Amino acid sequence: MEVGPDSPDYLDAAFALCEDLARTHYENFSVGSRLLPKRLRRHFYSIYAFSRGVDDLGDEADGDRLALLDLWGQQLDACYPDSGRPDSRSNTIPTHPYFVALSETIRIFDIPADPLMRLIEANRRDQQIIRHETYDDLIDYCTYSANPVGRLVLYLGGVREPGLQVLSDHICTALQLTNFWQDVKRDYEIGRIYIPLEDLDRFGVSEEQISEGKTDDRFRALMRFQVDRARKLFVAGHPLGDHLDRSLRADLALFTRGGLAVLQAIERQDYDVLSTRPTLSKLDKTKILAATWLRSRLRLSLIPASAFKSSARPGN
Repeated sequence: MEVGPDSPDYLDAAFALCEDLARTHYENFSVGSRLLPKRLRRHFYSIYAFSRGVDDLGDEADGDRLALLDLWGQQLDACYPDSGRPDSRSNTIPTHPYFVALSETIRIFDIPADPLMRLIEANRRDQQIIRHETYDDLIDYCTYSANPVGRLVLYLGGVREPGLQVLSDHICTALQLTNFWQDVKRDYEIGRIYIPLEDLDRFGVSEEQISEGKTDDRFRALMRFQVDRARKLFVAGHPLGDHLDRSLRADLALFTRGGLAVLQAIERQDYDVLSTRPTLSKLDKTKILAATWLRSRLRLSLIPASAFKSSARPGN
């Protein structure tokens, strides 16, 4: 029996490991849902495993994280053995199971290296840049940390039009910002603040207040402002679904509805993300999945208008 990296059994096992990671890690949305055509699911899992793996290295790994990210980059280089890129450092084949699977996804869908390299670069930046002075600085960071993921998903659907990539960028930036607002406390505990410093100053919120977990009217006003920003980006990217075929439209709706639901959860907590991390339960995500499936079968808009509305209490 063949057991090498090029054998079908080895490749299937590599994709299975990617799927296991996707199914066991908490996310605000379902990865590779049953609404996605079976032919695409394993490739969603390989993209997810690469993205989740590099984030975990950048956020949680022990030891020299930059060195570990370099090793991750070398595995990525091995997925492009004939690229001729001057920065390529490997003439070997990938050995890590996630990259064995990713290499096959890259080959089938002709995925360029740039978006994958940007995800690694985002995590390199995280080791050196732990504050963002302005909103523009944060948005620039999202061009590395978030937007590449959406473009990778579009490649799986054969979508390469620049205009549609821009719409995808809006949604991915919105998802990234939503995650930042969800994780203010958790990020502070690892030394990072993603809320722009100019906004902390504008609303009179100090880093010490975040450290102490004090949610007052100033902090609530700050978070209301950030939640509104993220929601506007979801709205800006929403037309993307009109240009995708059914193979991607439903999963895009799941990503978007998951992000919007977290924003509503933040609002229901009266913007207190310092005491309790707002999350979606398995039941919440199941309801979103079922509603999206039903709306798809009924040929309705996959995201109802109510999903874009604020759930903040009147007067807040």
